[in-house]
Parts: sequence; structure tokens; C-alpha cells
Amino acid sequence: MSLGSHVEELKKKHQNLSEKVEEAQRSPGTSDFEISELKKQKLRLKEEIARLSISA
Repeated sequence: MSLGSHVEELKKKHQNLSEKVEEAQRSPGTSDFEISELKKQKLRLKEEIARLSISA
């Protein structure tokens, strides 16, 4: 897998997590902890995308 395609895959995962966070925030049954964990995953992906984009 090339670096570019890896970054694109990470961007797709980041977008999916964004949608999950929004859905979780609208759902009254979702705990703050679950939302926080999704946001942390999203941030880790964003940081990885940024790191790989700089080195590319």
C-alpha cells in the first residue's frame, strides 16, 4: 500500500468516526465516556494523517 492510499484510508476512517460521534451525540442512550472514546480515536487518526502528510 502506498503512502497516499494509506492516508486516504485513514481519512475515510476519520470521516466514519465523525459520523459515529455525531450520531452518538444525538442518541440519548450513549454515555459521555463512549463519546469521549470515539473523539480520542478520531483525534489519533487526525494526528496520524497530519504526520504522514508532512513526511510525504
